[in-house]
Amino acid sequence: MRKDFGVKTWAYPMPVFIVAAYDKDGIPCCMNAAWGGTYDTNQIMVCLADDHKTTKNIIESGAFTVSIADAKHVIEADYVGIVSGNKVPDKMKKAGLTTVKSTFVNAPVINEFPMTIECKLLKFNEDGICIGEIVNVSADESVLGQDGQIDVQKLEAITYDPVHHTYIKLGKKVGNAFSDGKKLK
Repeated sequence: MRKDFGVKTWAYPMPVFIVAAYDKDGIPCCMNAAWGGTYDTNQIMVCLADDHKTTKNIIESGAFTVSIADAKHVIEADYVGIVSGNKVPDKMKKAGLTTVKSTFVNAPVINEFPMTIECKLLKFNEDGICIGEIVNVSADESVLGQDGQIDVQKLEAITYDPVHHTYIKLGKKVGNAFSDGKKLK
């Protein structure tokens, strides 16, 4: 038996993206955005409202970064999602977040989040869809495995649970993509 819940914006997993951009004076701002993901090959998308300071910065600068929030920084990730950069201009400092400038785009890389996707703005649709061309993915060496690739166990990425309004840490491998299904052929 199944239970119907009606119309809900429930999808799993919902990423916890920390989107960052510089304003016209080179001051970084960031926000938490759970509505986003892969858009096309080498492209990422996030849904952003027009009134966010970060949205304005992205449109103005033409670039942005998307950091993957991790379990070690859940408080900081939540804070930048509940506080507006329009009202608290130094919210990144208050969250204890520091940045360096990307060497690939005119956007900040947040040091505390171990994985960042660096993007050039392709377009911002009238319905709030921000689409970026991925020009680089960077990761702190602390989250790399023996093969030199990002290790999901070490990354400790979190997702947003829209039903219970909680954050969940990802990590346990349960199968092999493009492989396990072959057993049914």
